[in-house]
Amino acid sequence: MTRETDFQQRLQGYRLTTAEILYHLPDHPAVLQSFIWQQLDLAPRFPVLRRFLAFWETEIEGRLHSVRVASTGLISPADWRHTQHLRHLH
Repeated sequence: MTRETDFQQRLQGYRLTTAEILYHLPDHPAVLQSFIWQQLDLAPRFPVLRRFLAFWETEIEGRLHSVRVASTGLISPADWRHTQHLRHLH
């Protein structure tokens, strides 16, 4: 099994995904702690993030409170637009 490079994943639609995970401290359940997770993932289903959260729920004692997700494509088609005027500077 070969591991794809980040560039190859981005060409396949993977985006840089950042999740802010708030969780309850095991010894002090009334206190919330923040954890930042960042990885390349496929929006909008986020399979990599979902696997991580499933791991968290089974292996880590801190109960999840909430998850905020932000995702952006790092590679996109070039933006261009047609202009009505053209000027030359010498």
